[in-house]
Amino acid sequence: MLTDIEFVCQFSTDLGEDYRIAKCYVRDVPTQALLHIRSFTHKLTDALAQANGVVFDSPNLYDRIEALNAQRIINVRTTRALHRLRGDGNRGAHPEKYHLTADALQTLAERAIERLLKLVDDLYPLMQGADTPSYMFEPFDSFAGRDLCYRAVMEHDAQAQYLVGMSLKTRALMQREQEQALAEKQDGVQSVNRSDESFRQAAHWFEQAAEHLPDALYEHGVSLIHGYSGEADVAAGETHIISAAKAGVANAMALLGYFYLVGGAYIEVNQVEALHYLQAAARLEQSEAMANLGVLYYQQADYGQAYHYISSAAQAGFPHAQYHLALMLARGEGCQADALASEQWMAEAAEQGQLDAMLNRAQQMLNNENALGNDFSVAERYLREVVKYGHSVPAMIELSIALADGILGRIDVVGSATLLKMARERADEREAAVITPLWRSLAEQVEKVLQMTDASDERLALHKAQEILAEPKC
Repeated sequence: MLTDIEFVCQFSTDLGEDYRIAKCYVRDVPTQALLHIRSFTHKLTDALAQANGVVFDSPNLYDRIEALNAQRIINVRTTRALHRLRGDGNRGAHPEKYHLTADALQTLAERAIERLLKLVDDLYPLMQGADTPSYMFEPFDSFAGRDLCYRAVMEHDAQAQYLVGMSLKTRALMQREQEQALAEKQDGVQSVNRSDESFRQAAHWFEQAAEHLPDALYEHGVSLIHGYSGEADVAAGETHIISAAKAGVANAMALLGYFYLVGGAYIEVNQVEALHYLQAAARLEQSEAMANLGVLYYQQADYGQAYHYISSAAQAGFPHAQYHLALMLARGEGCQADALASEQWMAEAAEQGQLDAMLNRAQQMLNNENALGNDFSVAERYLREVVKYGHSVPAMIELSIALADGILGRIDVVGSATLLKMARERADEREAAVITPLWRSLAEQVEKVLQMTDASDERLALHKAQEILAEPKC
């Protein structure tokens, strides 16, 4: 009986190699596994188009999938499966933007492999004109990481050194996010930061590979700008980014275009150069470049072009572009105003962890009876994540009100008071003016209930809330 890798190779030799590489990286370098899955999905659309005489008029993977669906080459189920794999690949490119833990990232990669294999199973008769053969799925192994480390250390293999660096960088970004959340809970108590060591190790391997691999040169530049090794060297970092961009690295062109758009430490604003590099990166489907092109055209009041690029980035799965597309659709900027489409894109951005979208959706769910997907448990989850990752004062205020008023199905005066205190400590003058009457109202509510209840647990909670709300003595 065939193994799953042999089965996919029988489906397509080229795609089989992408599948093999993706599968071997799942346990040790899941980000690379997801990127290979996206590459697989892109090549699969090419194969489907070529087999049916279709010529794509867009390099965008979203557009290609929709074109295949529009011409009835693939059915709705296959269309959804391809879009799901496209989304999984986007998460692999920027896992830190989706607040994924290491375990969640590995689980995502494992499930994406399973979904990809199921898709090949479904498409085999269509592509090969024969029944799907029997095959056996072999378990994931954990040897890829060891092999990479051996090749990086003993053979000085630049590609292996780069991948080890990427694995360490991903780990460091996740560790830093967890450390920041823990620091919030511990109220600033100093703790050991494991992310610092992971960043240092990542920087070492990027530097080792930078001379031989443009992708590593780009990452080396980023590590210098952000001081992964301890001290930043922004001038050298920007120089390396320029070199990597000239070598055709999509992420480097996107970042250099951004620097020319807003200015770097040593790179001056130059809209002509910004346009050049952002367009070059956009042609390679770099979603942040497409989004920033949209921003550039928006600033120039060219809303038609802004809408084109922002919608392309949104369709490519970039959450920030999805949020801005929702705003443009609501206002009718560069497009026909469409309230329903706006709400759907806002929901998509929120589900992908875009903090502004999460706050917007939560406010709509709590305050608008006609909101799409009116689910208070989802609203609470969104608000808590916006507080955790964005330290947003409006989110703290919104959640505090919901807990005090029982909107979420329970009253939690301690939680409400804690959030108001956090909000007041971070508030600007305008936000403080909103917090002051809420603070007084909650204090009065606690006092009134204390006078009415004899329940010991309730009184304990009310006294705790009073303690939190007590004004400091001068």
